[in-house]
Amino acid sequence: MNLEGRKIIVNKSSSALAGMLKNPQDYKDLMPEGLQKFETSEDGFKFGLKGMPEIALKIENVSDKEVVLRSASASLDFALTGNMNALNENQTEVQLLFEGKFNPFIKMMVEKPLQNFINSLTDKIEQL
Repeated sequence: MNLEGRKIIVNKSSSALAGMLKNPQDYKDLMPEGLQKFETSEDGFKFGLKGMPEIALKIENVSDKEVVLRSASASLDFALTGNMNALNENQTEVQLLFEGKFNPFIKMMVEKPLQNFINSLTDKIEQL
């Protein structure tokens, strides 16, 4: 299952964005409304939103070109990638891409909430 967020322009350099996204605590500011739990670890974070199970993410790769967050749970195989394209020294184009391997039943249950989550993250990133 693949989902895409819309492309946005962020008024920060790609290196400034990458620097922020290396820090698990900084993801709390990007979480959508309804955040009920947020815990950080050395290499990732766990969060819970109202009406959704808790999700643990590991920050796998951060560069000036992309950020890769991968599921920390062995039972869920997915990655959320933020592609970053520097437009100039103060603006970066960002797009979120979700790739998950789910059975058809799980896909049917999670597709709409995940797309809403990606849209909400995109809106929060755009405000940076």
